[in-house]
Amino acid sequence: MVAIKAGDVDRAIRHPSPQTAVFLVYGPDSGLVGERVRRLVAGTIDDPDDPFQLVRLDGDEIASDPLRLADEANTVPLFGGRRAIWLRAGSRNLAPALTPVLNTPPQDAVVIVEAGDLSRTAPLRQLCEKAAAAAAMPCYADGVRDLGALIDDMSRKVGLRVEPDARELLLASLGADRVASRSELDKLFTYVHGRDVVTMEDVAAVVGDVSAIAFDAAIDAAFLGDFTTLDRSFTRLQAEGTDADVLLGFALRHTLALMAARQAVDTGSSHAVAIGSFRGLHFKRKAAIERQLRLWATAGLNRAAVELGQAIGMTRRQPQLAAQHALKTLWALAGMARRAAR
Repeated sequence: MVAIKAGDVDRAIRHPSPQTAVFLVYGPDSGLVGERVRRLVAGTIDDPDDPFQLVRLDGDEIASDPLRLADEANTVPLFGGRRAIWLRAGSRNLAPALTPVLNTPPQDAVVIVEAGDLSRTAPLRQLCEKAAAAAAMPCYADGVRDLGALIDDMSRKVGLRVEPDARELLLASLGADRVASRSELDKLFTYVHGRDVVTMEDVAAVVGDVSAIAFDAAIDAAFLGDFTTLDRSFTRLQAEGTDADVLLGFALRHTLALMAARQAVDTGSSHAVAIGSFRGLHFKRKAAIERQLRLWATAGLNRAAVELGQAIGMTRRQPQLAAQHALKTLWALAGMARRAAR
């Protein structure tokens, strides 16, 4: 029974328990999920390109034939050694297929399940958190500590020093998806090739603000009452595979930041000083945030926070309707902003 804390997952991957037969890697950050699955695979077998060592299976196909997974896990390797089974979870329940594997763990194989965001009550997550031979590994969007470690690790490998203000801007700009963050850092380090130091100007010139551009466009549109931009941004995020509850989480954090700024204004601070409380706010967004601060009173922000919290709960209870719940809530916020602007 191993439900690993999010902050301990990297350590668990570096030093996996030999008693673990099934690794469940799940969470809203699909890039981080995929990266950790590949690390587990690389740590289990010698050659991930060898089809005799690595078997890739589709979760929905396995759900239709649950006993097939146990057969695969207990197949004796043709040339000896260990095997890894990479199982991508789909929309169907994999618990019945994994139960026999967990009851009788294979000797020469490890099953690594790649999944999306799973609620606490999801059968797959519950099974792996309770089973002695399983390890459940959550992957959430990188926090400041995780991003800092990623920046430091990647810059050290290419022999670059990142100036403190450049590092702060990177921390504010990255984080929505681990793969996207790595891509942006690779692009940045290529841009400064031939130099020893990364400056804030380099970051501003190159990094595409992985989190902010996509998420902030939708959130700013909602809080400004711009339905057209909101619909366009939401459609783009859905096409990119963004989980609705992640977007709502960003919106809730934005609401709380606006509430703090609003309270500062109400107690005598200027709008410029109050906006300074937003961590890592890009200068291009300051005008939009100031407009929101003038539109929204404390009572409206309190109501927005309540509605967003309720919507996040609904998306997790009814994941099949998550996008509809999210868009309906963001429309409601846009309507509140429109009325406040009259």
